[in-house]
Amino acid sequence: MGHRPAAYAIDPATATSLVDSTSDLIVLLDRDGVVVDVAAHGSGLGRLDTGAWRGRAWIDTVTAETRSKIEASLADALAGQPARWRQVNHPVSGGEDVPMLYMTAPAQGAATGRVACIGFGRDLQPMASLQRRLVEAQQTMERDYWRYREADTRYRHLLHTSHEPLLLVDGQSQRVVESNPAAENLPGRSRAPLAGASLPALFAEGSAEALQNLLAATRTVGKRDAVRLMLADGTTPVTVSATLFRQDQLPFLLVRLLLDAPVRAAAGEASSLASLHAVHFSQSADALVYTDAQGRIIAVNRAFALMAQLSAEEQARGELLDRWLGRTGVELSVLVTNLRQRGSVGLFTTTLRGEFGAAIDVEISASVLALPDMLRLAFSIRDVSRRLQGEERTPDRVSRSVGELTELVGRVPLKDIVSETTDLIEQLCIEAALQMTQGNRASAAQLLGLSRQSLYVKLNRFGLAGGATPDLDEDRSGPSGGGGSSSGTKGGTPNARLPT
Repeated sequence: MGHRPAAYAIDPATATSLVDSTSDLIVLLDRDGVVVDVAAHGSGLGRLDTGAWRGRAWIDTVTAETRSKIEASLADALAGQPARWRQVNHPVSGGEDVPMLYMTAPAQGAATGRVACIGFGRDLQPMASLQRRLVEAQQTMERDYWRYREADTRYRHLLHTSHEPLLLVDGQSQRVVESNPAAENLPGRSRAPLAGASLPALFAEGSAEALQNLLAATRTVGKRDAVRLMLADGTTPVTVSATLFRQDQLPFLLVRLLLDAPVRAAAGEASSLASLHAVHFSQSADALVYTDAQGRIIAVNRAFALMAQLSAEEQARGELLDRWLGRTGVELSVLVTNLRQRGSVGLFTTTLRGEFGAAIDVEISASVLALPDMLRLAFSIRDVSRRLQGEERTPDRVSRSVGELTELVGRVPLKDIVSETTDLIEQLCIEAALQMTQGNRASAAQLLGLSRQSLYVKLNRFGLAGGATPDLDEDRSGPSGGGGSSSGTKGGTPNARLPT
C-alpha cells in the first residue's frame, strides 16, 4: 500500500482565488470580534463603507435585529463548532439595508496571531431584488384577478337584469354557452337549462335557413340586421339579432331575442317579477312569496330563503308553498280558498318549517294579483316567534280551568275529570280554528280534520254556533238534504245545518 499524506497543501495563490470566487466580502476579526481588516470583491457592495469598519466591533456594523446572529457566529468559530451560514443586514445611510449571508471560521494560528477568525460573506442583494420582483408580480396578478372579478360581476349583473332574452353562443358549434333568466322563460320552453342546447333547436324548422344566414353573415362582418323568426312552439314570432366578439381567438355570438308586445304581455312573467324584485322584493325584511293560482312558487326573496333554511332562492322555485307552511295539505288549501273567495287574507297565524327541521311562528298576509291573462297569489310572511305576547284571554282561561279541575281531585272520579278536560281542549281548538279562518266553518273543519257535520254538532254543543259566520259556498248552494233546525239548540242560528 502506498503512503497516504496526512494533509494536502494548497498554495497561497490558489487559496486566495478560491476565497475570492466563493465570497463577496471577507472580514478578519480578533478574539473580541473587532474588525482587523476587510476586503470586498462583489460589484454590488459599493454602498457599504467597508473601509470604516476597521477597528470597530463587527456587531456594530449590522442592524439591531441581526446582532444576535453575529454573536452566535463568533461564539461558534471560537469554540470550534461547525460553521453555519447566517443572514444579517448592514444599514446604509439614506438607503435600504444591504442583506449579507455570513459564515465564520477560525483562523490558523488563532492562539498566537491577532486574527482569530474570518467571516466569509455573500451578497444577497440580487436575491432580494428577485424576491421583490416576485412579490410585485404576485401583487400585479392579484390586482388583475380582482379587476377580472369586478368585470365578471358587472357582466353577470347586466345579463341577469336585462328584460330581453340574451344568449351567449359558441360561434363554431352553435351551442348556447350562457343565457339570462328572460331567455330561460321563453314561451314553449321546457324546464331544462339552455346551457349546452343547440341554438337552431330553439326555433321552428322553417326558420333554420334564415337563422344560418344570419349567423354566417355575423361571423363574416361582425353584425347584421335583425331577422324575423319563429320559436320552436310554432306560434311565437321573435326578432333575432347577433353580434360577434372573440375570446382567446375563438368566435362567440351574443344573440338578442325581441318578443312582440302582445307576446311579452302574455309571457312577461319573468319581466313583471323582475320589476317587483328591483323595487321592493329583494330588500324586504319580511319573507315575500309569489305563487300561481295553485300555490306553486314562482319567486321568493332572500328573507324567505333564510326562514326556510335554503342556500339560494332558486331552490324554492317550482315547489308548492305547502312544503314549508304549517300542516301539509291543509293550511295552504285554507289560505287559497279564502283568497279566491275574499281577495285577501290578513294575520293568518301558523308555523313555517325549515329544511333542517327548525320551526318558527309566523303571520301571513296574502292577496290576489291580477296580472294580464294570469292569476297570481302574493304572500307576506312575518316571523313573530320573538314577539312580546300581551295578555290574552285564552291562556288565562286555560290556567283557571286547569286550576279548577285540579281542585276536583279526591271529590270527583278521574274519569269525569278527564272528560271535562277533553271538552275544554276541543272547545279551545275549535275557537282557534274559527279565528284562523275568520269564521269560515268549512275551512275550520278542514283545518281540524273534521267533517262539516261533526264540526256543526260540536259548535252547538259548546254554544259556539252563533259566533261563526255562514260559509260562502253554503250561502250560494242553500241547505241540502233533510236539514234539521237549530232553533232549539243553545246558541244556534237559522243558517246552521244540523244532522237529522
